[in-house]
Amino acid sequence: MRSDGVWRTSSRSGGNGDCVEVAWVPGSVAVRDSKDRSGPALAFPESAWRAFVQVAQSKG
Repeated sequence: MRSDGVWRTSSRSGGNGDCVEVAWVPGSVAVRDSKDRSGPALAFPESAWRAFVQVAQSKG
């Protein structure tokens, strides 16, 4: 996984601000609410994030 710390939104978000943003940071993936960018962020181990994405893709 990359480690650049740049926040990104999904290309499927529609640009309306009602989504989450993710940033790849060393050893983890951070997630925050796009409506509250100065608010808290959650950090997940890369392995947990990969597992989440796999399940989400299989449902979608």
